[in-house]
Amino acid sequence: MSNFVFQREKYLNQLIRKMNNGLIKIVAGLRRSGKSYLIFNLFKNYLLMNDYKEEQIIEIQLDHFSNFKYQNPEEFLNYVYSKSQNNRINVLLVDEIQLLMHFVPVLNELLSKGNYDIYVTGSNSKFLSSDVVTEFRGRGDVIHLFPLSFKEIWEKRKEDSNVLEVWNEYFEYGGIPLIVKLPNEDKKIFLKSLINETYFKDIVERNKWTKTIVLDELTDIIASNIGCITNLSNIKNTFKSVHNLDISNYFLSKYIEELKNSFLIEEAIKFNIKGRKYVTSSFKYFFTDMGLRNARLNFRQTEETHIMENVIYNELRSRGYLVDVGMVEQRTSTNYNQLEVDFVARKHDQILYIQSALNIDDPLKLEQETKSLLNIKDAFNKIVIVKNYSKMKRDENGIIYIGLFDFLLGEDWEKGIIF
Repeated sequence: MSNFVFQREKYLNQLIRKMNNGLIKIVAGLRRSGKSYLIFNLFKNYLLMNDYKEEQIIEIQLDHFSNFKYQNPEEFLNYVYSKSQNNRINVLLVDEIQLLMHFVPVLNELLSKGNYDIYVTGSNSKFLSSDVVTEFRGRGDVIHLFPLSFKEIWEKRKEDSNVLEVWNEYFEYGGIPLIVKLPNEDKKIFLKSLINETYFKDIVERNKWTKTIVLDELTDIIASNIGCITNLSNIKNTFKSVHNLDISNYFLSKYIEELKNSFLIEEAIKFNIKGRKYVTSSFKYFFTDMGLRNARLNFRQTEETHIMENVIYNELRSRGYLVDVGMVEQRTSTNYNQLEVDFVARKHDQILYIQSALNIDDPLKLEQETKSLLNIKDAFNKIVIVKNYSKMKRDENGIIYIGLFDFLLGEDWEKGIIF
């Protein structure tokens, strides 16, 4: 069992770098993705091994029944003050901070005391918005934690498995830490239960909904169309034609927002590359974890093409990229076409244009994957990620080809591309 203890080094190192920076550290992400384990186990162990004493560390898990009373601000503050050391830095670790009423002024009050280093977790994507930073008066410092990456699982499995075996399991069952050591049939049962009894239950209770048919059907529609350009009208028409339900754009947007707030899905907006503007009415949806997506569809629709694209999207996001869907206009005297670029990925002052392809052995397939990239005239890198590709290379047109596993398992490709 110990072999499947994931150290989450990337996220742990972020916490360590941010220690005592005068800000409230907020670890935000999907429920059951490892936020609690990160702060209460990995980070706490680091503290204890680096001259912090047990009595300096104050822990509160607000979703535990025995701690429900601490969801009241006065009870919370009384407990924290009763555990505090007056002559030392107190490290406050709080799980599911959104359950604390008026948590922003409460945490700001503690921070103003000067002897608290505060770390909290949250399971609502609003913690990633600029509004939270504003509410905390610029004192919020957010870390977005994702489910286990392919690389994290491969590092635990590489001694007894080959990369294709691990890939086949990863794109089927995803990276929720609790499922990794389970037999495959148990993984299916657990993931189905998780999406219905944890994520959907949270959404329904938060909104006081009495029926879940729209949430159920909407999630299935999105899960069936990952990697496909869509819009509210398309989704609305699907409800009407397939399910005989007439739903307004307002309510559709509300349900989609709840799925996004729960970190189940993310939205990538269409971006006109030449025109340098967003087409806000068109977008793609991606699931944060493939196991949850597949469980929602009862493991029936596991097309590798779309799942590979979703995995690449998640990998880019976990590496700190902001990701859009690209569109390139191609005009001639007789024709007008819109060519799609799977991803426009931005980080700092760099942009990557990326296509995802299972293979490019067929010349027509190669042309299809590179046509849009060749119509982008700026100097940023154009990349095709191919599943079965052995070595990174750049062709005579400047397009870079990278194998999927080189992309997922290493960061050397980034160093070689970003100058």
